[in-house]
Amino acid sequence: MIKVVKDANEAIRGITDNMTVMFGGFGLCGIPENCIKALAATNIKGLTCISNNAGVDGFGLGVLLAKHQMKKMMASYVGENKEFERQLLSGELEVELIPQGTLAERIRAGGAGIPAFYVPAGYGTEVQGTKEVREFNGKMHLMEMGLTADFAIVKAKIGDTHGNLIYNKTANNFNQAMATAGKITIAEVEELVPFGTLDPNHIHTPGIYVHRIFQGINYEKRIEFRTVRS
Repeated sequence: MIKVVKDANEAIRGITDNMTVMFGGFGLCGIPENCIKALAATNIKGLTCISNNAGVDGFGLGVLLAKHQMKKMMASYVGENKEFERQLLSGELEVELIPQGTLAERIRAGGAGIPAFYVPAGYGTEVQGTKEVREFNGKMHLMEMGLTADFAIVKAKIGDTHGNLIYNKTANNFNQAMATAGKITIAEVEELVPFGTLDPNHIHTPGIYVHRIFQGINYEKRIEFRTVRS
């Protein structure tokens, strides 16, 4: 089944106010740059965004923050974004900080149809909140809920016309799990090839999870925090 759409504008069709959207990537590596820009060009508001990071000022999810298109951010690491900090401290943005491993597993569980599971991470901290607590093998665990989204937007190195995807190294982080957890999954790829081109043994996300795919353009691939030797 051919799942190709023209561009990011066509791919994000159906995303409306107050929806929950997952964005793949790790830092600024492997983020769906084209779809984020397309969303920023709309007047969509009230999004609940699930992502490992919140982007940086002026790039990635930082663009949606600057336009006040988010009402809630669910993330693990948010330390490179001054606008995020400002909105959090002013009460403009609702934030749920989640330990990184827990976030990854909540997404994987949601995609696998697992409603909840137990982990020790966060017990005895602010993360615990009012969550159910149980003891396993002499250690206390928190019950965490699986996560799903109205849309999951992922970015791959290569994809084919049926939606099969191959990610590149670190860019695989969160993309592969999120592709399974969206009611509708959008994939933007650097290279779009005909079905049958990809070696089945190398495919990370089978096309059955992907509903729309397109070849992206003009990727910047910025580095979140550049550190170099003197």
